[in-house]
Amino acid sequence: MTQNLGKLDRVLRFTLAFWWLGTPWVPQFEIGLINTVICFVGWIALVESFLGWCWLHTLFGIDNKNQ
Repeated sequence: MTQNLGKLDRVLRFTLAFWWLGTPWVPQFEIGLINTVICFVGWIALVESFLGWCWLHTLFGIDNKNQ
């Protein structure tokens, strides 16, 4: 597993995860499933921001490491 995310992409993913997992700024919806999906995507974005690797980038052959 080699890194395929650039610095800007990692920062943006971390910011998204901080926003979606942070208590005062979490978007809340009446449907509980949507809130669960938002939390799940937030955790994925957080893990990807630390690892520097995204499975979708690998699937589509995208490499943003040099950006």
